[in-house]
Amino acid sequence: MRYLSFLLFVVLATVSCKNQTPENDIQAQKFSGNAIGTYYNITLFHENEVAVEKSVDSIVEMFNTSMSTWRKGSLINQLNNEVDSVLVGKPFKEVFEKASDIYRKTDGYFDPTVGNLVNAYGFGANGEQEKIPTEKEIDSLMRFVGFHNLSLVPSKIQDSVYIKKEKPGVYMDFNAIGKGTLVDYIARWLTKQGVENYLVDIGGEVYAKGKNLERNGSWSVGIEDPKKKGNKTSYLSVVELTDKAMAGSGNYRKFKIDSSSGQEYVHTVNPLTGKAQPSQVIGVNVIANSCTLADGYATAFMAMPLEKSRIHLKNLPEIEVIIMYIDENGMLRFETTPGFKRYVKKAI
Repeated sequence: MRYLSFLLFVVLATVSCKNQTPENDIQAQKFSGNAIGTYYNITLFHENEVAVEKSVDSIVEMFNTSMSTWRKGSLINQLNNEVDSVLVGKPFKEVFEKASDIYRKTDGYFDPTVGNLVNAYGFGANGEQEKIPTEKEIDSLMRFVGFHNLSLVPSKIQDSVYIKKEKPGVYMDFNAIGKGTLVDYIARWLTKQGVENYLVDIGGEVYAKGKNLERNGSWSVGIEDPKKKGNKTSYLSVVELTDKAMAGSGNYRKFKIDSSSGQEYVHTVNPLTGKAQPSQVIGVNVIANSCTLADGYATAFMAMPLEKSRIHLKNLPEIEVIIMYIDENGMLRFETTPGFKRYVKKAI
């Protein structure tokens, strides 16, 4: 569907020592590394040292062997390449059910079975393709798009189910919600360790728990300006999060130009048309209770026409959204759900 843009940037503000309270005596523990083709940054406050790196590596390995199309022999690749059904465990089942729910609530604009088209445009695990697919090739691949072509079948093994393809040739790809899913897994693990204040950031997708004790307040996260290209970062706004996730998507970072036609193609593929053409929507940020949901809905609203997004958002009270788009005069405009504004620290 797409590989998520770095719309979010974590802003860890500091305060002077004279403003510290006793709970601020707990020093921040900070960890960084690489995971699923991008970076991770974790900041936490806990009275004891937390062995983060080894556990993150284990969680990443679990994700890769289960749901990564970039890992040869993963369960998802077995389903895509070899068999009609595959036995999966509880994490895979949970992500499948959340993906199915987003698929249904967005009328198919979020669809993990669009993976064949993502590969055809050269944005997927099959490598960079120089040739843009023809209309005939797109039509042929569209026959296999539709999350309704996958189903869950009970098994006799505890906490496991079968995922079954109803139509051969269906290619499932969870990369569109991969970062968000991994954020949620790591956040849950930290909570189980008794950590009450932390922020997990994977490639710009975040979950914020409790407080940033360095400033004795919410976690501050910046929203990047989608019109500012290049290495210099510019921010439209800063939001404050507590016990919430935020994920973003944008087509201004990853795109390609067809050398023969000059046509621009973006990494967000519309599952209903099979097209990867830019639209007036250039960036979306979603706040939700889980990063998996935030990630999935951000993908859907990048694929949707703006008018359809306005309609769908009226029926999605569980999320808050900002949509950045270009109007008919070439000006950057914003639309937000009413609840999004209460998270905004710096006005847009």
